[in-house]
Amino acid sequence: MKKLLEEIKSGQLKQVYILYGEEAYLRNQYKNRLKDALLAGGDAMNFHYFEGKNIRVGELIDLAQTMPFLAERRVILLENSGLFAHGGEELAEYLQDPCETAYFVFVEQTVDKRSRLYKAATAKGRAIEFAAQDETTLKRWILGILNKENKKITESDLNFFLDRTGPDMVNIRGELEKLLCYCMDKEVVTAQDIEAVCTRQMSSRIFDMINALAEKKQKKAMELYYDLLALREPPMRILFLIARQFNMLLQVKELRNKGYGVEDIGKKVGLAGFIVRKYAAQAAGFREDDLRRALTDCVETEEAVKTGRLDDVMSVELLIVKYSAAS
Repeated sequence: MKKLLEEIKSGQLKQVYILYGEEAYLRNQYKNRLKDALLAGGDAMNFHYFEGKNIRVGELIDLAQTMPFLAERRVILLENSGLFAHGGEELAEYLQDPCETAYFVFVEQTVDKRSRLYKAATAKGRAIEFAAQDETTLKRWILGILNKENKKITESDLNFFLDRTGPDMVNIRGELEKLLCYCMDKEVVTAQDIEAVCTRQMSSRIFDMINALAEKKQKKAMELYYDLLALREPPMRILFLIARQFNMLLQVKELRNKGYGVEDIGKKVGLAGFIVRKYAAQAAGFREDDLRRALTDCVETEEAVKTGRLDDVMSVELLIVKYSAAS
């Protein structure tokens, strides 16, 4: 990111950029900054935007070969094209010797670095990954936004806010805007304010449900399940998220038992460090065999619903009852 910022500031821009990674907020921010830098004065006439997987590569190449109108660049921005997974061979061939006035910006969640297109694109430009940010970076970013609005928050309440929002920066930014509006006349943001206006993420509710299972608090686990049903969450989606949580706990527990630290585990499973610590603490309430058995039960429960042997609402209830029952 540092090199990209330097190129934007200096105006010494590459002909091809790939912006990728799971952090959508940063991808979008840098996409817009790069677009503005490439299109001096907001030149809409020489800008072309394509989104989705039904892009016709021949059309892109024709555009790239067309000289820009009263400008030095023609900018082609492609978002979520999937061309780095398949279908990018023709464009890779073109990028070996593109028209010197054609500039490409690819914005993707994931890319295959082994693909011909990735290799051809990076040979002519630069790839920048926007990975999930760590806890320290997120806290610094949040505090920066609050400071600009002359707001303060304690460390414990900041942790509470992050627990509620999760590490996704798009969600954090949206929840911060709600919080700032709610606390317009206040100097200090409190846990009560966060509780009042910030939406709990589905993953947070599932986390609490699994905690209740680990602690054998059957009533609480069932209440959380009924709360999700009241919010019109489909039982099979809830089952999927429960299975995903058990799978993540198993991975974290296995890596922890092998001696991996929090940061290394985070890199391997794609989680922020503070989330790994929460998962490691939760995983301590289960044995590895229990987690494997729970995953098997989730698969069998889904199969029972699909074959009509169990009602979808009842199937998840039975799973919750089984893993929250006192030993």
